[in-house]
Formats: sequence, C-alpha cells, structure tokens
Amino acid sequence: MSSGNESCPAPGPSLWDSPWMILAHVVVVSLALLYIQSTHWVYHIALWIEYVTTPVPLIQVEMTDAEAKDDGVTSEPLGADEAISILDPNKPGFIQCYDPATKQHLGEMKAMTAADVHELCVKAKLAQEKWAKTTFAERRLVLRTIQKYICHHVQDICRVASRDSGKVKVDALLGEVLTTCEKIRTINEWGELWLQPSYRPTGPMMVHKSARVEYVPFGIIAPIAPWNYPFHNAINHIISGIFAGNAVVGKVSEHTSWSSSYFDRIVKQALKEHGHDPNLVQTVTGLGEAGAALVAEPLVDKIIFTGSPAIGKKVMEGASKHLKPVILELGGKDPMVFMNDVDLKQVVPWVMRGCFQNCGQNCVGVERVFVYEGVYDEFVAQAEARVKTLRQGGPLECRGNDADVDCGAMVMDGQMDLIQALVDDAVAKGAKLHCGGKRNVSDACKGGQFYEPTMLSGVTPAMRIFQEELFGPVMTVIKVPDNDDAECLKMVNSSCFGLGSSVYGGDAERALKLGRQLKSGMCTINDFASNYLVQALPFGGCKESGFGRFAGIEGLKALCLERAIVTDRIPGVNTTIPPVIDYPIDKQKGLPFCECLIQLFYNESIVDKIKGIGGLIKYG
Repeated sequence: MSSGNESCPAPGPSLWDSPWMILAHVVVVSLALLYIQSTHWVYHIALWIEYVTTPVPLIQVEMTDAEAKDDGVTSEPLGADEAISILDPNKPGFIQCYDPATKQHLGEMKAMTAADVHELCVKAKLAQEKWAKTTFAERRLVLRTIQKYICHHVQDICRVASRDSGKVKVDALLGEVLTTCEKIRTINEWGELWLQPSYRPTGPMMVHKSARVEYVPFGIIAPIAPWNYPFHNAINHIISGIFAGNAVVGKVSEHTSWSSSYFDRIVKQALKEHGHDPNLVQTVTGLGEAGAALVAEPLVDKIIFTGSPAIGKKVMEGASKHLKPVILELGGKDPMVFMNDVDLKQVVPWVMRGCFQNCGQNCVGVERVFVYEGVYDEFVAQAEARVKTLRQGGPLECRGNDADVDCGAMVMDGQMDLIQALVDDAVAKGAKLHCGGKRNVSDACKGGQFYEPTMLSGVTPAMRIFQEELFGPVMTVIKVPDNDDAECLKMVNSSCFGLGSSVYGGDAERALKLGRQLKSGMCTINDFASNYLVQALPFGGCKESGFGRFAGIEGLKALCLERAIVTDRIPGVNTTIPPVIDYPIDKQKGLPFCECLIQLFYNESIVDKIKGIGGLIKYG
C-alpha cells in the first residue's frame, strides 16, 4: 500500500510563464554547464575558437514544387474507397509513393535489388577509405553545414516530412527537426572527447606497459529505418556514423521513400561543399529484398535496425549467418504512471502529448496509462474532455485543408485495421470507449488515412490492447487499485516490451523508487521522453524491445571497432621471456618458476610474497 501524501502543494511558476523565466533558466543552465565542463576547459576553448574562426557556408539544395510548396502536388487523389498500394503491377521494379492524408500520388522510387545495394556499398567503401583519414574538425564542419541548412529550412523539412508521413508540422518540428539539431550539437561538442583513446590500468605484472582502447571506424554502417519519422530516422545514424569515420548506407522504409530523395541531397551537398566524396552516404530504397541484401552484403560491417520484433528477429537471423553485429530497437508498450499525489492539471498535458503526438506512431509513445485509484475518476474526466477537443485533418494547406489540426494521418492503412481489432477486443471485454474508436471519414479527413483520437478506460491485462503494440492515436487507461505501488509495478512489468517509461508523483523520491524497478531501458520522472533530448544518454530497451544502444557515449562508440593497444611505457624497458620458460622449456624449473610468479603477485600473504621472490631468484 502506498504511503504517499494525498495532497499536493500548489504548483510554482512554470518555466514558460514569461520570457524572463526562460532567460533566467538559460543563464542558470549555462553556468551549470560551464562548471560541469570545467574538466575539459582546454578542449572547449579550442572548440570555441574553431567555431568562431571557421565559417559555415549555407548550401543550396534544389527542391521540386512538391517539396517546396504545401500545395505543390497536383495529381488527383485516389478514390475515397481506393486503398493506397505501393506496388503497381504495370510498373515493376518501382515503389509508388503517396501522401497518406490526401492519397495523392507523389512519385516513384526504385525498388532496389541485391545488385543495386552492392553497387552502392562499393561506392561508399571507396569514399570511406578517404573519409576515415579526416580530422574531427573536418567532420564537425560537415555536420555544422547540415545544421545551418536545417536552421534555414525548418519549414521545408517539416513540409516534406508531413507530406510523406501525414503528420502535422508541429510534430515534424518536435520529432524530426528539434531532435536532429540536438543530435548534431551533442556529437559536435562531445563526440571527439568520447572517441579519445581510453587508458586502462595494467596491474603490477605489466606496470611497464601502457594500455588503452582506441575507437576506430567499422567501415560501413547500415541503418534500416522505420517510417514514422522519415527525416530524423534517415539522418540520425548518418550524423553519428560519419562522425565516427564510417560510411553510411541506410535503407529507408518503402512507405516513406519519397522524402528520402530530398534528405539525401542535403547530406550529399554538405559533403561536396567541403570537397568530400558524396558517395560516403547512400540511400537504399526498396522492399524486403533490399533490406535482406543490406544485411547479407559482405561490405557492410554493422546493422542498426528499428522496427517490429518480428522483422527484427529476421534481421538478427540474417546477420547471424555472416557473424555481423546488430543493434535492434524493436518498439515498445511504454507505460506512463500517475501516482495518487499528482497534480492532474499539470500532468494531463503530458499524457496528451505522449499518446497523440504523431498520431501515436512513436516507438516511445505512451501505450499504457496507469492511474492510481485515488485520482482515477478525476483523471478520466479531465482526459476525456481534452481528447474530445482534438482536431484531425490534413496537415498541409492544400486541397481545401487549412492545416489547423492537432492530429494528422496514419502512414499505413493496414495499421488502422490492427488498431480497430485491438479497440474492438477491449470494448468486448469490458473497456469503456469514451470517444473515437473508428476511422475518421469526416469532411476534414475525407479520402485520407485517418483514425480518430480514441480514449479507452477500464483496460485490463486480459485485453489484447494491454500487451500488443498499438502504434496509433489511442489512450488506454488502467486503474491501479488501492494506490498500491507493488500492484502497479506488477502490472507494468507484465509486458513483454521494455523500451521507455515515465512515472509522475508529488513525492519525487517515491516516483523514482518505482521507476528504478520498471523493466525498461529508459525512465523519466515527472517528465516524458526528455531523455531523447539529452543526447548524451543511450537510447534502447530490453526484452522484446531489443538490445544495443544508439545515441550517447555508448551509441557513438558502438559505431567503432574497439581496438585494444598495448605499448611500452618506458623506452628500452620491455617484456622479455625468462630463459626457464623459453622454448625448449626447462622441465625442472619452468613450472615452479611460474608458480612463484603467482605467489608474488596474487597471494595476499606478505610472507608468501617474500617466498615467491625467493623462488624466482632460485629458479630463474
């Protein structure tokens, strides 16, 4: 039974209450960072000088009308009852690309074969051999150039991402642009330090040696990306991959291939601008055949896969045939816990963001909302009122849409069938449907792939929706009986997934105690998904959510071969082989000599250590 305080003090001023609060926050944080970074002050002064003295050009990237204008697509949409198909039997070898919000045809991309993939890898390998010799300053300059382009073309990137995935522009800015900018900033500021040789203790027997681990490029890194964030997923591993000295040959999803052409041009132009081979980065478009070819390609050194557990297992199986390392991020069923001492006015906005950002199509989206019994009824009432206000429709100002919406379209039509099956199962087993629960065919959504923002309460572990990944705009609310922390922990950890989690409580220590017991790779206390904006932290999960990490120190080093190096510490002082154990080994003296070494270095008894020294003298 919980022992938390049932009341909560009145909230203090929010960070966002005034510009002065924001300014004060920036000042305090800046001073704190200066203090934290003081141990690396020489490095950071040099980095500051580099930034001040090295100008960053603003590259020009050509855009089509469809990319440059909200209403730039002129093709007629499919019929209202006609489903999108990415394959056209009359155009074999190509993927057909559509806007999921309007069902307008965007174009087609090549469905690459194994031969095509190999050709790209050959080009990337040649480019990587030169790139591996570049300095960190040269790599930073390329990333800074990409960053500058992003900052000057935020609207363009958001538009293209929205067009290809159906998300609203604000979700594109937060999930695609903001995260990418922070990734570049973090890698540029800390990446060189993280990849410096790591010196290790040698022990008394090898005291004359210097030991270190050096982080050298693998060669070709091959990320296989999902469809939910086409810009960030395409460029995320390029940032860390090329900074570590690798080439990156990445496969984009067949469902969001259209936008990859524009994003690929940005990176290639940044490389060309500074005299580097743009073949260092390659984009693979295609179906499962292309992905399998990338996994099997001998020139590829490591795979990073983000997607479903079912496909992740196939990727792992394919890589095992070639003893190729993999990082798997396989989705989740993330919980958000509200303890009985929370201030609902403050936390309800977080559950709205967690459940409905990008229409719930997030690997760390909130798919299970655990609410303690003491605040359950009030939470349900407040959340229901908020969910019912959500506006849905086309995310771009085109074809009569004003884009004044909160939720956009779903990328895949088939995903809505799965969502419908899970919602129907929950209702049949006793869950209460407060709103939504079906495809949206209103005038604002007519003809597109939309599923209504939905809220269910009374969800139990007996329902499919409690266990199966949803990936859609549905808030599922579960009551925690008797405000019991132990019961909450039991229900949360019963999931086969373990990616992210968040716990909200008026008593932060109590919330942290619960959060530390959750079986997940990441946890935030009184916050949601903020760990991804701390790019110094690793990202990844456990159980069916996969293994391995990207982002952070661990993620950057994971893109390198960890090479152990041992050298002489003092010139002229090196290791020699004692004559009694040199070949041919002295049968009478060799074994007792080695035993005396053991006694000298590892026996805790001073007397036995002295005996060991005597033995070495005797047998040596």
